[in-house]
Amino acid sequence: MRITRARCLASAFTALWLVVIFGGFAVAQSVGKIKRIGYLASGSRTFGLHESFQQGLRELGWVAGQNIEIEYRFADGRFERLPELVAELVRLKVDVIVAQPTTAAQAAKNATSTLPIVMINVGDPVGIGLVDSLARPGGNVTGPAFGVGLESIPKGLELLKEAVPGVRQIAVLSNPANPAQSLAIQDVKVAAQSLGLRLLLFEARGPQEFDRVFAAMAKEGADGLLVVAESLFISHRTTLAARALQQRLPSMHGVRENVDAGGLMSYGPSLHHSSRRAAAFVDKILKGAKPADLPVEQPTKFELVINLKTARELGLVIPPSLLLRADQVIE
Repeated sequence: MRITRARCLASAFTALWLVVIFGGFAVAQSVGKIKRIGYLASGSRTFGLHESFQQGLRELGWVAGQNIEIEYRFADGRFERLPELVAELVRLKVDVIVAQPTTAAQAAKNATSTLPIVMINVGDPVGIGLVDSLARPGGNVTGPAFGVGLESIPKGLELLKEAVPGVRQIAVLSNPANPAQSLAIQDVKVAAQSLGLRLLLFEARGPQEFDRVFAAMAKEGADGLLVVAESLFISHRTTLAARALQQRLPSMHGVRENVDAGGLMSYGPSLHHSSRRAAAFVDKILKGAKPADLPVEQPTKFELVINLKTARELGLVIPPSLLLRADQVIE
């Protein structure tokens, strides 16, 4: 009986040591498995898109400080800083770079051909040469695109005319520093011709050019405004909305953030939804998948948002049929 009891105690003591040893080994392994993600953005933290990305990661079991580390780099609208910022991420030897939107993704692609890159909210990634095709990206870049042919932008022009039938001359504001914008302008030109609209093309690389641009719009007699979706114009959305209102210009935007700030209308995919979806690409890559084998994801839902407060300030009556089709009406 004493021998049996002694053996039991010895077995228990051995088992306890095994738990301690292997438990410590498991912890060491867990620490060793921490993955590093580099996050590069042309805009600023105030967009909150990085939070949507982190939410998507948490839903897939990736938690910052536990099994991943995220290195954030924000250019705050200063695109010239992007090469320097992405070079920092490359030097840190992150496991994957997340880049949004187009200008950031292009800077990441220019910086490395080996590190996996998950692009977010990039306009026409095939057209600007980031990927070979949607089904087979072919290189080190993949992810959810903002548009694959920028089809939502011409549709926005059509919706603006439906909301304001009297418009004839539409000012189009784009950023020439974004390579996808020139492709968008070509699509808008085709749409304008079919709608019988005259386009007035304007460019701005920074907020310091807004005064000149809006003065030129007034001089040329613009009676509507189409703002091509771009991080610069989202960063300065409140200023743009105020300028458009001052000049009595009904405006159409590519993202709802501009409408929340006072723009008249927006039509396009959700930036936050794309940011959450990007987490699924990161998840697969961290588990061993190659970007070349992960098809680019196309947006499947486009939101129409209308700001009725802005409409009233402009003296506009939005057709009820259009209001019924809106995903959200801001009162």
